[in-house]
Amino acid sequence: METKKTVLLVDGMALLFRGFYATGYTGNFMINSKGVPTNAIFGFLNYFINAIETFSPSHVVCCWDMGSKTFRSDLYEEYKSNRGEPPVELVPQFDLIKEVVDAFEVPNVGIVGFEADDCIGTLANEYGQENNVVVVTGDQDILQLVKPNISVAIMKKGQGNYDVLRDDTFYEQRGISPKQMIDLKGLMGDPSDNYPGVKGIGEKTALKLLQEYGSIDDILTNLDFLSKGIKKKIEDNVEMLHLSRKLAKIHCEVPVSCSLDDAVWSINSERVNLKLQDLELKNISRWLNKVV
Repeated sequence: METKKTVLLVDGMALLFRGFYATGYTGNFMINSKGVPTNAIFGFLNYFINAIETFSPSHVVCCWDMGSKTFRSDLYEEYKSNRGEPPVELVPQFDLIKEVVDAFEVPNVGIVGFEADDCIGTLANEYGQENNVVVVTGDQDILQLVKPNISVAIMKKGQGNYDVLRDDTFYEQRGISPKQMIDLKGLMGDPSDNYPGVKGIGEKTALKLLQEYGSIDDILTNLDFLSKGIKKKIEDNVEMLHLSRKLAKIHCEVPVSCSLDDAVWSINSERVNLKLQDLELKNISRWLNKVV
């Protein structure tokens, strides 16, 4: 019987932003002789190569956001409106990192109007039918995708540290099921994405409600059994509760496709080295020996 392949789905923006801030906070933007900052690319590659080393995938795909306007911002104008413009040193690295990923012969996937999460969800469900899928991200939203054959590795502080969540251990780690993560966000909101959920309900109360009633729909059916304070908070914010749940849900049927034949992990060392030399990222070549 053929052993299952392991497909690594990389949340490109999560690695790039983390890479940028890991070095950029000191003002070390690693500007090369052409005047191009490369610190985010350096940081991305650090995390990317470590993920390859840690999870030993047979196939790798990298997913990206394609601009700030998505169907979620159409649903709720304030969605992510709390985020300022990216730092000027990061801007030129958005396109360059895709060139670097392409040099690794890893597909860059993204679709206008949707987030990288939606591409990851769609591809994870497709690949997970016959393979093991590992999603590498820093984003807790993606935990809702966990199921048999799909695990999520949340990057933690420091290189090489992951909180890996799998279907069989998820409940004991989080106290709810992966699908309930959508309703958790619906109740408590998400400050980083700038939607409020139910004002006055935090993670602790949201978890307790979901453990007791199972879902937002069942909580709403049982409003009369809740304490007066919580009942009032929910009744006062019921429209935002439904909207927040919609915003939190990853769409797993977006029109995106990527053949696994195009995603086989196989480094063309010469091509990668040429690209890294062009960007004057000399120290990275030694890392490649770990994953060739």
